[in-house]
Amino acid sequence: MAAADDPAAATRGRTAVAAYILRRVMGAVLLLLVVSAVTFAIFFLVPRLGGQTADQLATQYVGKDANPESVAAIKQNLGLDLPVYEQYWNFIKGIVAGADYRFGPDATHCSAPCFGYSFKNHVEVWPQLLERIPVSLSLAVGAAVIWVVFGVMTGVVSALRKGKPIDRAAMFIALAGVSLPIFFTGQILLALFVYEIPIWDSVDYVPFTENPAEWAWHLVLPWVSLAFLFSALYARLTRAGMLETMSEDYIRTARAKGLKETTVVAKHGLRSALTPIVTIFGMDFGILIGSAVLTETVFSLQGIGAYAIQSIQTNDLPIIMGVTMVAAFFIVFCNLIVDLVYAAIDPRVRYS
Repeated sequence: MAAADDPAAATRGRTAVAAYILRRVMGAVLLLLVVSAVTFAIFFLVPRLGGQTADQLATQYVGKDANPESVAAIKQNLGLDLPVYEQYWNFIKGIVAGADYRFGPDATHCSAPCFGYSFKNHVEVWPQLLERIPVSLSLAVGAAVIWVVFGVMTGVVSALRKGKPIDRAAMFIALAGVSLPIFFTGQILLALFVYEIPIWDSVDYVPFTENPAEWAWHLVLPWVSLAFLFSALYARLTRAGMLETMSEDYIRTARAKGLKETTVVAKHGLRSALTPIVTIFGMDFGILIGSAVLTETVFSLQGIGAYAIQSIQTNDLPIIMGVTMVAAFFIVFCNLIVDLVYAAIDPRVRYS
């Protein structure tokens, strides 16, 4: 009896899938808790160990002309005089359920997810992040599509034409892409296509919901600049994977059975070569959403990465912590998706 016709086997398969997903979700939640603890310790525990007092931290909320009464009030209202473990609990509780803050005589509720208020303008951190997430997400999605398509296609062609001029040319371009920094390629693209040959009058972010065509048009240069680096990496990885896969015995067997070369390459060769690409793509995409700092800076895009740089320059700790947690969430979430895709591609993973 085939496994597909065996009810017991089907039940075991569903149970294995459910257990696998549950393990991965619990692992993702645990990892986010670890990241939150490390982040909180870096910004609150380590300064305490270095000699910084609660009064010094509270002074950043009050300003340069702070008096002892206002510093004491801020310290009490923000809980900076509490033990570190209690401050961490309030930090986690604020992210999950929100928090109440009191600046002066008025109490203010910070809705979940609450990362506190900016030191500089006393505005909630999360709404400011929410305004910038679409910019970084748009940049990451468009660049990811370009680098995956062109990177994988270039790698496959190079592997199938190993040693030929097209292979050498592709690997030379890939080497250039890996070697040239993003701020260099971005500046070159701006100089050529905005100033010298004004195909684009400017590089601004237009919300997708307002005008999808303008959204894509204005992001072409940032996409190309960012995708050039990643597509070069993916081309080299795909080429190496394809060269190894196409020399396997099952590839020769597939050819001996008379299968078309396109079927052998696409169904048998490329599928195996893409397994490590899936892992790297999940990590790259998650990191890129929260850390496309150079690209956003070069093209003056107000995304999460540029926002992080601004907050670091002004030592705005709540914003830095908020950016760190949001970036960590995207990285963990994308890796969780990769794990689930692995389970779909290779059933053996579910039982590991």
